[in-house]
Amino acid sequence: MTDVLGLVLPFFGLIFLGFFVARIVKRPLDALGWMNIFVIYVALPALFVQLLSQTPIEKLTEWSYIFGAVFSTYLVFALMFSASILRSGGEIGESTIKGLAAAYGNIGYMGPGIALIAFGEEAAVPVALIFCFENILHFAIAPMMMALSGGERRSPLEIAIDVARKIVLHPFIIATAIGVAAAAFAVTLPTPLARLLEMLARAAAPCALFAMGVTLALRPIKRVPHELGLIAVLKLILHPAICYVMLSIVGDFDPVWVYTAVLLASLPTATNVFVIAQQYGFWVERASAAVLVTTIMSVFTVTALIYLIKSGTLPPDLFASP
Repeated sequence: MTDVLGLVLPFFGLIFLGFFVARIVKRPLDALGWMNIFVIYVALPALFVQLLSQTPIEKLTEWSYIFGAVFSTYLVFALMFSASILRSGGEIGESTIKGLAAAYGNIGYMGPGIALIAFGEEAAVPVALIFCFENILHFAIAPMMMALSGGERRSPLEIAIDVARKIVLHPFIIATAIGVAAAAFAVTLPTPLARLLEMLARAAAPCALFAMGVTLALRPIKRVPHELGLIAVLKLILHPAICYVMLSIVGDFDPVWVYTAVLLASLPTATNVFVIAQQYGFWVERASAAVLVTTIMSVFTVTALIYLIKSGTLPPDLFASP
């Protein structure tokens, strides 16, 4: 257990350090803008390019793995969305945000950092694959559902163009494509460029986690939704459990890949859920509460999951013969 705490305490410590500093040093949320740009457009893309370019190309086409991980996410979304639709009498917009809060984990800011800390560089490929394919669907589902709710005022063609633009131009997806192409053609990066990527990659996790802590501090809880208990259970417990079962069913994968997917599934609600809620004007303050509360609770649930993995209590395949 001491080893596990040694892994997770620095990780969550960076989040709470950002939270603590933001409470002391009074600056508006806008002051975080350039830090977020550095993380999203420079540091994390550099990390993906660096690690994917060194990966054998055959490891980048595990379609059954991608299906198992992404299907589990959208099964959780469907469960929360359906429960909310039944309870609210058909409120599609609000139910969409609740579904995303239960299924859309913080795999961008938190995922690479904690997976690489827990499992080493072997976790980079599954992190990149899961991030890209989950976000392709996330980019599509929010405008599609909001169009059905009447909260989206654009034409179907405008929505489709916007979705395609977000997918094609997202810096993480561009970086993944560059890394995959470099792996496919066995490109060796020049030494100065490789060193630059290494410096940026090392900065990715600390900056992302600190920025996340600042963001949480500057979005205090104003309204705690009564659905928060269900959202927390779905996001922090049921989602990783479903992911684990799905990957055990659909294939025989490298243990690091299985554990990485389960760990990513266990991460708290992404801050992007608040951004989407704010964009469409549904469930805004309560989405912020879901992000903050699930992040605090994940300190305990993620630590417990990593302990189960590291202690050997959780086998890499649920149905494998002992």
